[in-house]
Amino acid sequence: MVYISESKERCIILGEYLVSNKSTVRAVAKKFGISKSTVHKDVTQILKKYNKGLYEEVKRVLEKNKQVRHLRGGEATRIKYEKLNSEL
Repeated sequence: MVYISESKERCIILGEYLVSNKSTVRAVAKKFGISKSTVHKDVTQILKKYNKGLYEEVKRVLEKNKQVRHLRGGEATRIKYEKLNSEL
């Protein structure tokens, strides 16, 4: 867990981490020990004010995540039921 007090600094660190790891908002939130809402607000609203280039990169990663989220959900459901069936 990393504590970063300054919102400008925090949004840049979160944005850089998200882009470099092609991470999800949930994964970033877990890594830094903050809420998903805080991460999302930092990288979509606050980052836009301080680093337009990084904001555009973050936006592309978030859009890609949005396009594949139904696939991730389906995969998670498949794994869940395979695990349940193997326990029987």
